[in-house]
Amino acid sequence: MEAIKPKSSVKSKTRFARTFQKVINLRNATRIASSNGICVLASHDKFKEDSSVHGGKSQIFDRTEEDVKARNRAVMEALVAKLFASVTSIKAAYAELQMAQSPYNSDAIQAADQAVVDELKNISELKRSFLKKELDLSPQVTLMLSEIQEQQSLMKTYEIMIKKLQAESEQKDTGIASLKKKLGESVSFNKSLEKKLTASGSLSMFDNLQFPLLNPTHFAQFLHYTLRSIRNFVKLMIREMESASWNLDAAVQCIVDSDTIFPEPTHRSFAFESFVCKTMFEGFTTDPSFILQNDSLPLGKQQNHLMFDKFKKLKPLNPKIFLSQNPNSSFAKFTRSKYLHLVHAKMECSLFGNLNQRKIMSAGRVPDTAFFAAFAEMSKRVWLLRCLAFSLNDDVTIFQVRKNSRFSEVYMQCVTEETLFSPADMNDSTIGSGSEPRVRFTVVPGFKIGHTVVQSRVYLSPPSR
Repeated sequence: MEAIKPKSSVKSKTRFARTFQKVINLRNATRIASSNGICVLASHDKFKEDSSVHGGKSQIFDRTEEDVKARNRAVMEALVAKLFASVTSIKAAYAELQMAQSPYNSDAIQAADQAVVDELKNISELKRSFLKKELDLSPQVTLMLSEIQEQQSLMKTYEIMIKKLQAESEQKDTGIASLKKKLGESVSFNKSLEKKLTASGSLSMFDNLQFPLLNPTHFAQFLHYTLRSIRNFVKLMIREMESASWNLDAAVQCIVDSDTIFPEPTHRSFAFESFVCKTMFEGFTTDPSFILQNDSLPLGKQQNHLMFDKFKKLKPLNPKIFLSQNPNSSFAKFTRSKYLHLVHAKMECSLFGNLNQRKIMSAGRVPDTAFFAAFAEMSKRVWLLRCLAFSLNDDVTIFQVRKNSRFSEVYMQCVTEETLFSPADMNDSTIGSGSEPRVRFTVVPGFKIGHTVVQSRVYLSPPSR
């Protein structure tokens, strides 16, 4: 087996060790005979002059031309090493001066400034001695001291850099903590707003509503709050579908026609909102799920007044608490029927991995989940809207708009009006009178209260060109 050759010792030496080796070689090469090892930068002309006078023999030193070159080279190397060491010290002092600026430290600034001045004086003295050829220094000692000085300056620079990085890191950590605090405050604020918008407390404007003053405008206002809870439930349902890795495009095609084109991906939510509204408002005036036998009321104003009392009684209550305390009430039966109809068994199993909520509802109890809480709030507002509708003196009817119907501002409101009716489309001469946008599907049904029409909300096709 071939023996492993060790790597060269010169390559593995540290910088300080190489300097020390250079000093030893320099001492052997120069062969200085003086007792203190101090060299003076000598001139070659003077060496030649002395040689010609004494016949090439020196009385004090056995000087040769090679000795003079070696001595001069040693002095120059020591000079350069000392110069570089001074420059490194200035760099370290300048870094320390910058570090003392923030936070402000007057003592450290004065010390760093004095260190810079001292090193500049040393460099100036070296320059003067070099120009006058009065460099009386020991190359060996100067090289060692210069190397030590340079290493110390580098260590000081690195320490300053480490302190600076630590300060920046602490500052960034403080900034991150501050941003996290602001984020938490924003999240809490948004949650409080969402709670105000979705909770029963958001219906406080109807607290002082009196039966004699009731009119279709109040119905339209309460419909607005009802639709808000429906949209919140639709958003929650879509999030659950995305978490369960549903193909939303395929789900939308099951609700609306496959040829329906959505210019924006966010428009898909209108299809889900249409599905929820159709289910929740189905049989609004005729379905037994709305009008149960124990809800049978006398005709006339007495019926209207009793329905208004039901509205006032249920409006401030928490729907989950009311359902748990009144499992056999008309509202509980309505909520149970609509949930089982809206949330299919396969859908519930896909979203939550089980049918626990369905089983709990069938047993007359209330599921303790955020999903059902949102559904219960929506169900409560739809139920209250129905109570409010039958509190009015006029007859109330509900209507859907057929597909491909022409858009009518009297009976319809476009959910994407800002997208489909841009100024360019309205002023485009290529769009003729027979190319009006058509209804693709109804998102929210419309209501007719006597001679008052509450517009339906529809999704339109863009005008054909």
